Amino acid sequence: MNNQKCSTLFQKPRGRTRIIQCIYVVGFMDLFGVSMIIPLLSHHVKALGASPTVAGIVGSTYGILQLFSSTIVGSWSDVVGRRYSLLTCLLLSALGYGLLGMSTSIALFVLARIPVGLFKHSLSICRALLSDLVSESERPLVMGHFNAASSVGFILGPVVGGYLTEHEGGFYTSSFTCAAIFLINAGLVWMLPWSETLVHRNDTNSSNNTSKRCHDNHCSTSVQNGSHTNKNHVLLAADAEPGSRAPGKLPGDLRWREVPLLQPAWRQLSSVGSKIHMVASSDMWDLFLVRLLMAIAIMLYYSNFSLAMEERFSLKPKVTGYLISYSSTLGALAGFLVGPVTQLYKNNMPALLLHSTVLTCSLIFLYAAAPSVWQVLLTSTFFAISTTIGRTCITDLELQRGGVQASGTLIGAGQSVTAVGRVLAPLLSGLAQEFSPCGPPSLGVVLALAAVGLLLIRIPKWDGRGMTKTDKKL
Repeated sequence: MNNQKCSTLFQKPRGRTRIIQCIYVVGFMDLFGVSMIIPLLSHHVKALGASPTVAGIVGSTYGILQLFSSTIVGSWSDVVGRRYSLLTCLLLSALGYGLLGMSTSIALFVLARIPVGLFKHSLSICRALLSDLVSESERPLVMGHFNAASSVGFILGPVVGGYLTEHEGGFYTSSFTCAAIFLINAGLVWMLPWSETLVHRNDTNSSNNTSKRCHDNHCSTSVQNGSHTNKNHVLLAADAEPGSRAPGKLPGDLRWREVPLLQPAWRQLSSVGSKIHMVASSDMWDLFLVRLLMAIAIMLYYSNFSLAMEERFSLKPKVTGYLISYSSTLGALAGFLVGPVTQLYKNNMPALLLHSTVLTCSLIFLYAAAPSVWQVLLTSTFFAISTTIGRTCITDLELQRGGVQASGTLIGAGQSVTAVGRVLAPLLSGLAQEFSPCGPPSLGVVLALAAVGLLLIRIPKWDGRGMTKTDKKL
């Protein structure tokens, strides 16, 4: 009888699979739409009459807003739930790109970038949602596939955007197309089969009794919610499959209903502030510092790539473009290697992160010292793979150490750290390039070596699952 009850409670993994597949589509369409616009922004703002200095300031608006909003919006998704936060971000991003399609002045252009800068966090929330839906062992594979789907969109988008730009009013057509894509994504998210994945447990005693019965039959005990057992819960049925999650490891969306979307703003802000404080006071500075160092190092690798190829090897921009496209395509395909490589390492993410960081550092050095284009081609091949794996590793470690209950906050904080790198990298690249075309990647080697040294010092302090012994949970 108990086995029958467990089976009834946990029999719907199909809904989870459908949601995961739909999220892959959302990620693809998201970057497909955005990449249609990105190459055209600087040209359009200059066409509106902006000087190079004003164009630079306007271009930095998005990055600055992302820097401060990433963590806040990610934490907000932990509070009100992935569905409503994702819908909000998609709809407001669509509004921003729609305004961009009507921008006939610099002021309107800046206004259009504000909602996008504040709420273009749909990919981060998608990653947090995926982390809620799968177990720790499945997470690298699913994240790798999501990154691959998104990267394919980023490769194809500029092709369509360039084609549309050749026609009169092409920028405005591209902007409205991008807005339409975000509206389609919002509709797709709204129609996702949430009811097939979520099992509502309105009776706390019933939930605890079910948990106990399932525990007696070797089922997961993830129905329990620590100090929050006096509240109504939402259980992810797919996550509650036997062996899918260790006892006490709760999916983040168990708290989706604790602060409803229509509750007063002060209550939502209080919960957001509490989650951000928990992350800020945790012992995760080492991972965030590694992320920052490697983000800057990778950006320095790409910062003056076209100019360096022209100065060092007299390559034409067309050939350099082919080389960049080749590297981007490999980066997308590398997303499918994350799962097998993780299995090869037996889910030892600290070791995989260390090895991928060492490989990335070595490849940046080989690129800086490359005597021929063929060596650059070789380094670009493996560089795309190592950076893709490293990016997935560090995100997975952040979620392991911080706990999935704050996955949105953690992923948002990671994006904020990356945004700091986007601000610092152009400045450091300009200074290093004063000395040599190889200056930026050489500086990248130094920063990557610092990341390797930090990992060698800190990894022994982590246990085999990437969690610190003194900071088991926030």
